[in-house]
Order: sequence, then structure tokens, then C-alpha cells
Amino acid sequence: MAEFLELLSPSDLALTVSRIPEELRSGIFSTLPAEISADLVAELPDFQAADTLETLEAREAAGILDNLPSDDQADLIGDIGEIDDESAAAILAEMQPEEAEDARRLSSYATDVAGGLMVTEYLSFTDHFVVQDVIADLREHRERYYGFDIQYAYVTDALGVLRGVLRLRDLLLAPAREKIEELMIPEPLAVRDDTSLEDLRDLFEAHNFLGVPVVDECSRLVGIVERSAVDEAWSERAQDDYLKSQGIVGGEEIRSMPLLLRSRRRLTWLSVNILLNIMAASVIALFQDTLSAVIALAVFLPIISDMSGCSGNQAVAVSMRELSLGLVRPSEVLRVWMKEASV
Repeated sequence: MAEFLELLSPSDLALTVSRIPEELRSGIFSTLPAEISADLVAELPDFQAADTLETLEAREAAGILDNLPSDDQADLIGDIGEIDDESAAAILAEMQPEEAEDARRLSSYATDVAGGLMVTEYLSFTDHFVVQDVIADLREHRERYYGFDIQYAYVTDALGVLRGVLRLRDLLLAPAREKIEELMIPEPLAVRDDTSLEDLRDLFEAHNFLGVPVVDECSRLVGIVERSAVDEAWSERAQDDYLKSQGIVGGEEIRSMPLLLRSRRRLTWLSVNILLNIMAASVIALFQDTLSAVIALAVFLPIISDMSGCSGNQAVAVSMRELSLGLVRPSEVLRVWMKEASV
């Protein structure tokens, strides 16, 4: 069984696991190595991954999370994570101290700012290093760096303040005794950890970067935000706005979720619709004498109702298309919807 599962790609394995009963998922995770389980968790929807990890032993769940990137850990654990507080505390206690600290720190950020999107897996060296010291460090810690998405190394001073960016090509071709501060690109473009998702998207549209360093208020390097993470967050925001426009206001929903949970999430929006329908019926009741006198007017009531629904769907379709093309921002779409709804 385990050998067959390991032959599947993470996406195929995630599709298979998402379709089996919840009580059987934990058994599959227990069968697979932690590295493959981590790839599987990354492919699953967050709520499914959280539900599965909560059914595992804390030590086993911690082993899986230790193999996830820091941003994915923060999505599952912490004050804004999917895993409940009690299970999260038990898992964090079993994780490697450095990994647990990163997860706690990243989970303290909002999900739509640079701090909440960044990863803490990056190469950083102080400016007193020479080329041969850096290469020796890369060789010594090759197993740790193997899973990093490395494009550049970053140069800081003794206090961790970002000073420059070091291209690996320049590093490999430079003399062994040359200082890396002489090779680095000084004063690189960086973003604050509280930079909004909108500003990050504008930045990546203006520059052909794969990632940019993230600094705190003291200009200390704290992480790297990647283009792929920004694109994914923007896509999730657009999808969330679309679901809200269709009445799914409680967050992500799929058919495999518990019926009571799905019903509870929909009830708020349905209750508002019931109230609005009662108000509309009350307005019609005020003019029942007019309707009785000219019964032909009643024919136009379903026509008006149907046309308002169709025009609303058209507005949603146009707005979603503009969102996908990046022509407008979600706040602008909401303003347009409200304007058209008032008409």
C-alpha cells in the first residue's frame, strides 16, 4: 500500500485522499514518510489538511509540519490558523524549536500582508564573510538548504540589517578570499513586513522579480516574499469575493464538509435574503388595492424580479473578469456592485 501511494504525484495523491472518508485519511498519513505526507498536506485544502492533522498524534503531525515551508505552517497553526488552539499547542511543543518559533511569528501577521506571505527559508550571510566561507557553509548545510527555493543570497550586518543581495553566479565565479560585500548588489529593493497585498502585487507587476526581501521597522531581514505566494493570495481573494457574491460568506466550502457546518455558514446570508424578501412583500402589500384594480400589473412582478437577478449576474461576471485581468481591485468591485444594486 505505502509503495503504491509513494508512486503517485502529490496532486494525484491529494485528489485520492480528498475523496476518501475522513476517518481513513489519518491511516494513509501514518503509512507515508513525513516528507511525502508534507507534500500531500501542501496540496490539500487547508481545512482538510487541518482536520487530518488534528486526528494524528502530536509527534506525528509535528514531523509532517517540520517538512512544510514556513508560510504553509503559519496557514495551519497559530492564532489565524486552521488547527484549533489546543491541537496547535500540542503540535508546536513537538516541533523543532526553530520551526515552531517561525510558525508562531508568521501566524501573528495578517494573511494579506508581506509578513503573512513570506517564507523564512533563505540564505543570509553577514558582510564580513568571504567567498570561501560562504561556499563552505553551503556544503556543510547542504541537506538543510536542499529544500530552499534559492535564487539569491542576502547580505546583512551584525545586527541583521539588510545590506545587499548576492547573486549565486557572482559568488561561484569570484576569488576565494574576496569579501561578499564587494560582490553584493547594495541597497536592494525590499518591502516592509506590513506591506499590503495590493502593494505587493503592484510591485511584482512593475518588476520581473521572483521574490523580494522583507524587512521589519528596523530594516532587519525577516523573510522573503515570493511572486508565486502573492499570485496565489490574490487569486484566493478573488475567489473569496466571488463566493461572497454568490452567498457563500462563511469561507471555503466543498460538498465533503459536514452538513451542519455548511448549513451554519449559509444561514447568515439566507436569513438576510428572507428579511429582504419580507420587506419586498410588504411593499407589494401596500399597493394591493392598486393591483386588485389593475390585475395586469401583477404580470410584471416576476419580470422585474427576473431582470434584477439577470442584471446582477451580469455585473458579477464583468467584475470577476476585470479582477482576473487585474484591471480593478476588490474594493472597487464592491463599490460598483453596490452602485448597480441601488439602480
